Amino acid sequence: MPDLQHLISEVSLHLDPPERETVHRAFEVAQARHEGQFRTSGEPYIIHPVEVARILSAYRLDAPTLAAALLHDVVEDTGATLEEISEDFGEEVAMLVDGVTKLTSISSRQTRDAPQPLSKKAAQAENLRKIFLAMARDLRVILIKLADRLHNMRTLGALRPDKKARIAQETLEIFAPIASRLGVWEFKSELEDLSFRYTMPSEYAELEKEVLENQARRQQTAIEAVEAIRQKLLNLGIDARIEWRPKHLYSIYRKMQRTGRTIEEIYDLLAVRVIVHSVEECYSALGAVHALWIPLNDRIKDYIAKPKSNNYRSLHTTVYGPGDQPIEIQIRTWEMHKVNEAGIAAHWAYKEGRRAPAGGSESQLFREIYPWIRAILDWQADSRDAQEYIEHLKVDLLANEVFVFTPRGDVIDLPNESTPVDFAYRIHTEVGHRCVGARVNGRMVPLDHALQNADIVEIQTSKSGTPSLDWLRLCKSSQAKAKIRAWFKKERREENVARGKDLVRRELARNRSETLLADEGLMRQVAEKLNFVSVDDLLASLGYGETTLAHILSRIQNLLPEPVSQEILPVPRKTSRRTGPGREVLVRGMDNILTRLSKCCAPVPGDQILGFITLGKGVSVHRTDCPNIGALTSAHPERMIEVEWTTPGSDERVGYLVDLEVTALDRHALLSDVMSVINEARIPLRSCRAFARKDRACIKLGVETQHRKQLEELMKKIRKVKGVLDVTRLTHVTSP
Repeated sequence: MPDLQHLISEVSLHLDPPERETVHRAFEVAQARHEGQFRTSGEPYIIHPVEVARILSAYRLDAPTLAAALLHDVVEDTGATLEEISEDFGEEVAMLVDGVTKLTSISSRQTRDAPQPLSKKAAQAENLRKIFLAMARDLRVILIKLADRLHNMRTLGALRPDKKARIAQETLEIFAPIASRLGVWEFKSELEDLSFRYTMPSEYAELEKEVLENQARRQQTAIEAVEAIRQKLLNLGIDARIEWRPKHLYSIYRKMQRTGRTIEEIYDLLAVRVIVHSVEECYSALGAVHALWIPLNDRIKDYIAKPKSNNYRSLHTTVYGPGDQPIEIQIRTWEMHKVNEAGIAAHWAYKEGRRAPAGGSESQLFREIYPWIRAILDWQADSRDAQEYIEHLKVDLLANEVFVFTPRGDVIDLPNESTPVDFAYRIHTEVGHRCVGARVNGRMVPLDHALQNADIVEIQTSKSGTPSLDWLRLCKSSQAKAKIRAWFKKERREENVARGKDLVRRELARNRSETLLADEGLMRQVAEKLNFVSVDDLLASLGYGETTLAHILSRIQNLLPEPVSQEILPVPRKTSRRTGPGREVLVRGMDNILTRLSKCCAPVPGDQILGFITLGKGVSVHRTDCPNIGALTSAHPERMIEVEWTTPGSDERVGYLVDLEVTALDRHALLSDVMSVINEARIPLRSCRAFARKDRACIKLGVETQHRKQLEELMKKIRKVKGVLDVTRLTHVTSP
């Protein structure tokens, strides 16, 4: 029996005999059902559910969870039914199994609304929607799913390269952030590192090599720091466990990308962890560490006084440790350590014991510890399709956070750059709807004011206040946007229908095709293609900004004969020639639309891009971080369109001009050294201008690159030139 004895031995540490019997019976059913089935690697399939259960048993989860882990694939992959599982193991186990069973058919909602089967991408999104909804109802579902994904990632090597990359990307975008928000540190770090290996293999190998080069020196620094802290705390009579751990690779990579630093400039490649028995001892230990070594400025973080949104609590400080090497010290109590490492699993195992928590306890987790989970259900209710729903999750789960206070002192976590409108909707839907103004730190601010950490926010409301469509542009949180759209759906339907109809009429009138709007049969087909029940529903959706004008025009074009459709969007449909900049970009959902790369932000293959429909000049392509995008989106949201690179950087004959600005400390031969780096990289230099003010030098370069990776490598090498402070990519605020 594959590792059954190991599993039974592990669960015997925290389960009673009757509970162990339940787990044993679940194994026997799973083994019988999976008999004769094998994984892609060739090993018996039963190994997978056993390993999933073993991963969860390390967190001391209850018998129903472990039984469901063993049975989680039997409904999908065998002839078993949920009714049989419910009869043999009870409704609780059946509910958990159902929560992690992959979708094999269209959901009831999509079956009702969609005239055609879902695409593969939409089916995957619908599968993820089901997982997250089940997660919001019972948190054990996501723990099983995370363990399932973790074992799949550990054994990903047997799959085709394209499948490995797709699964790893999905893991990086969805499952690792969920593990982070739930505080399950071990899941998060391993999922990220495994995904990093398969999505960016060359970057992974290069970083792993760089980390290993000086690992011995860093380990020696850590050992010396541990011993010094241990002796200092013994002298103070503080009993503590002191250990150290390396930072995982993907975390290092993200920090390097975010800050533009080299690995030598990352201070927390390893961290020393101090675990004590009380909060008072935490602060005493912090003082002891600062008595040993000088702390770095702005590197002391108190997550005990202000926990993270995943309930992480600890004191962090970075000091110049032994040999003046920067080293991060983390100080926490044993209770904090358990929660920090296991996250929500610790609440289940340590706080609630072996039994499933009562309704009140789970409600408390939602309300006080993980309030963002409840928002998942709200997004579900306001999202038209699964792909939109998953995008909402990605935006909020991957976003950086800002922590602000209510006037009563309650901490509210919001996506980075959130506004008072986001704050108002987080407090209550009606507070958001009635918002007319805001005070931040005692002074009036506009509603587009970007909130900062530790701001005290007070919302002013009025009984006559109503949302504005402009708020969709101001808001950063998916929750607020969903509530605003829901209000306009309900309260301003006729106005939105009229506005949507006017937008379509005006765009069609540009090519003397406005009569198409009166073609009821055509417009009904367009509505069905976009999953709307009626034409009015489609036009209302356009009116309040949920659907884009480009999508509607695309569907009209696809439904018309080719000569007529060319009059609506007069573009060549047959040519396949793409030999210059701008021709490597396709408009998503439409064939061979004329595109051009905007000069204001100079996108290159590999950049995240967005299109803007111009008048008579095709689609102008911008980087998503272009300073002009905000103004264009605000003025003409209906003309924004999704675009994508076809074969990024594949044509070595094509170069893309990019402007760079190098700032540095002025010195002799600085320009010569920068030029040498560019020449060694074999990148054409098209322009150069240099000047100095006092002790600072500025060099503006025009280089010709083939793709983003090549450009980033060049910028990285220039940053290593002696005296260089920063290298930035220039953008210009212009008209499109």
